[in-house]
Amino acid sequence: MKIAIIGAGINGLYLAWKLAERGEEVIVFEKREKIGKEACSGLFSERILEFIPPSSSQRRDERRKTFLRTEIQKLIQNQINSTLIHFPGRTFKIRFSKKFFVMDHFKLDNLVAELAQKAGVKIILNNHINFLPVGFDRIIGCDGAVSLVRKILGLKEPNYRLAIQGVISKRDYSDFVETWPVDQGFIWKIPRGKETEYGIIASPKEAKKVFQDFLAKNKIFIEKISSALVPRGFLAPLNNRITLCGDAVGLTKPWSGGGVIWGLIAADLLLKNFPDFLKYQKEIKRFFLPKIIFSKIATKMVYFFGFNIPWLIPKNVRIKSDFLI
Repeated sequence: MKIAIIGAGINGLYLAWKLAERGEEVIVFEKREKIGKEACSGLFSERILEFIPPSSSQRRDERRKTFLRTEIQKLIQNQINSTLIHFPGRTFKIRFSKKFFVMDHFKLDNLVAELAQKAGVKIILNNHINFLPVGFDRIIGCDGAVSLVRKILGLKEPNYRLAIQGVISKRDYSDFVETWPVDQGFIWKIPRGKETEYGIIASPKEAKKVFQDFLAKNKIFIEKISSALVPRGFLAPLNNRITLCGDAVGLTKPWSGGGVIWGLIAADLLLKNFPDFLKYQKEIKRFFLPKIIFSKIATKMVYFFGFNIPWLIPKNVRIKSDFLI
């Protein structure tokens, strides 16, 4: 089949790579002049290794898998085992069942792009589409939070949060992240090894001021500032020729805003059901909606207790990294 993928982010490139390996003809349209997401902390659970490289039982693929794992290891800047949540009256520690990697997201995207191109994918850069391309059997929108494909399909816009991040030139190889909850989000500190990252995810109206106040109070002067909108809301189209994946469908974790692993899980569900997009849409709803609903409730409860009666929350909690339970 001839397939158009709109957006050369991690989800679009992964789908293009795997579909091309199956023998499909895939063209990726990307509006930017280069590949690689820069406005992202690149904090992924070790589950990323389940996707890149993929699992395979064929002996002849072992050398290729080993090579890819080596390339992935080069992108890892630090490893994270837990996070500290600093509420005004108490600090809590959350331990992860799977460790997290701090990775270079820009280089990860380019690695997957290289794999896709080797599989026969054509990537067209600097191509800002205003309408859906014609002549394709299937179209997949992986064009991020502000998705043109979602708009063309007539779906409502999700709610958004604004993420702002920057770094300071301070080496830090700690194995934990620190967070400070704020209204509709949190401020974070991530040890990236050779540097330290600070950022915030919060309401677009409040994020910049709250972040500036935090930095000023703690006398932190950050560099390389970047920002991005993060969608909040699951919007799956009922269409058997056009569908969405990743941030375009609003698949981000309610508590952290992270979306890479969730997006790749959705991509695998799409591959499993391809070319039946209606079946894919039913399956991602069945898989993700209960997790989204539970996560929203759990996050609200933690914030309520944390700000009002923090002594009711255990000081040490363990979660399943990409899912709360």
